[in-house]
Parts: sequence; structure tokens; C-alpha cells
Amino acid sequence: MAVPAAFFAVFFAYPVGAIVARGLREGGSWQLGRIPDVLGDPDILGILWFTLWQAAASTGLTLVLALPAAYVFARFDFPGKQLLRALVTVPFVMPTVVVGSAFLALTGRGGVLDGWWGVRLDTTVWAILLAHVFFNFAVVVRTVGGLWAQLDPRQEEAARVLGAGRLAAWRHVTLPALGPAVAAAALMVFLFTFTSFGVVQILGGPSYATLEVEIYRQTADFLDLPTAAVLSLIQLAAVAGVLAVHAWTVRRRETALSLVAPETTARRPRGAGERALLGGVVAVAAVLLLAPLAVLAERSFATPDGHGLAFYRALQESDGTFAVPPLEAVGNS
Repeated sequence: MAVPAAFFAVFFAYPVGAIVARGLREGGSWQLGRIPDVLGDPDILGILWFTLWQAAASTGLTLVLALPAAYVFARFDFPGKQLLRALVTVPFVMPTVVVGSAFLALTGRGGVLDGWWGVRLDTTVWAILLAHVFFNFAVVVRTVGGLWAQLDPRQEEAARVLGAGRLAAWRHVTLPALGPAVAAAALMVFLFTFTSFGVVQILGGPSYATLEVEIYRQTADFLDLPTAAVLSLIQLAAVAGVLAVHAWTVRRRETALSLVAPETTARRPRGAGERALLGGVVAVAAVLLLAPLAVLAERSFATPDGHGLAFYRALQESDGTFAVPPLEAVGNS
């Protein structure tokens, strides 16, 4: 235990402790009175409340849109399935600044929605929620869909043979087996959205700030290190609590389940209802996941005179516009 404990102490505990000490220790004594002062500030309480409810709303919206996709990927076999699964995963590994820029091009001033219908979402909470779904869609699909694909469908079929309806069999057989996976995915999405920074900073503007954004603002804009230190402790406690609950749900997932190879559970959609479900999932993925990426790609070719490769050619130039030449930056990455 000595090596991991030492690593944890040097690379996590010491930096956090140093940051807190820099903010709350002055003249050789701790200024703990700043904690109730910060927690009693109505503006800070408003930021804490917004951080909580936007994370909860983002998690709920992600589950509503991604659970049908998890079922489709787990139980259906259709042309292009592997390609669509890969495309669904792409948003999760993208930088938050790129995601924010993509949604700004789609929903912001002069964006696609603004140009077509005069609709702007960049100064509303909806842009933040949709961007969070864009980011975390793959978390639910991979976590829940991966287990769903390995659940033996004969268990649910046996329940139906014994007299249970389709919904009752799913509720009493499949849902209890999936419950810990759904809870684990929801907690991870909540954690990611609770600590969201880049998306909120770009799309929220001055009207919306999460705890993470406010820590940055107090440090960089106001140089108020005590307030930033208190907020950091609050965020650290919240993250630790979420991770503890997540660890508990993961342990529950380790109960004995009858699992089979995923290849044996997937089948072609049958009936109009299943085909409609598949079409709906593909439509949601196209609109919510692919549209921002497509708009971002289209904007990369846009020039004042139309469309062209001027910006791509500029990547090879070093005229002082960039602090680091773009191709060199790619190499650094």
C-alpha cells in the first residue's frame, strides 16, 4: 500500500492542501470564518443551486434519450450498427471547448438555428443541457447497453410464458438486473455535469455559472482565493460523495447474473413498433450528436467570400497570428 498511498499524497493531497492553505491561511493562522461567510452569500447559494439542478436535469434528459439507444444497440442487429456505435462515442472524447464551439455554431448568434428560424439558445440553459446530453450520451449507451446485451433474454421470455405481460416481465426481470448499471451511469453523468466548466463557460455566458466556473472566476477575475478555496472544498466533498455512491452501485452490479455472449442476443427488428424505435434512435443520434459536428465541419470551410480551404492552408503558415504554429500544436498534442 505504500507506493499508491505515497503517490496519492504527493500528487493529490498535497496540491489540494496547498491550494486550500493559500486561500484560507493568512498570517500563520487559519481564517475559517470565511467558510460561513461564503456559504451565507446569496449569490454563492444561487450558484450552488444552479449547479445541482442543472446536473440533475442533464442526467435525467440524458437517461431519457440514451436508454432507448442502449436497448437498440443491445438487442437489435441492423446495417451500420458498428459505425453508429463508434459515432455515438466520438462526442465523449472531444474537448469541451470544441463541443462548446460546435453548439455555439448551431444554436448561437448567427448559427444555423438563428439563420433558419431566428432561434437562439446560447444564452439559455437549454444549450447547456443539450450539450451535456451530447457529451454523456455514450456513457449510458456503453454502460447500460453493454450489460443489456449480455442479459439472457430467455429469462424474460420464461416470465411471459408463466403469464406475465411484456411490461411486467421487463419490470420484474430485466429492470432489477439493469438497475445498478443505470444507477452507475446516472451517477457518472451527474458527476461530469456537476463539474462542467468549458460547456457552461462558452454557452452559459455571465447569466449561468456552475461551481467549477465560479471557482475559476473568483480566482482569475477577482483574485479572491479564500472564496475559491471554500468553493473547492465544497466541490471536493460533493465529488467524493458521488464517487462513494457510485462505488456502492458498482459493487451491486457484481451480483450473480445469467450472462451470455452479446452476439447471441441481437436480432433484426420485428414489426412496425421496433422499426419505429430504431428509426427514432437513429434520428435522435443524427440531430443531437451528428448535427453539431457537421456544423462545425461546415464552418471550417466558410470564408468571407463563400467556402474554401483558406483556413486549412493557414495551418501551414507561421505569420505571428498563432502563439504556436498550428501544425506544431498538433504535434504537441
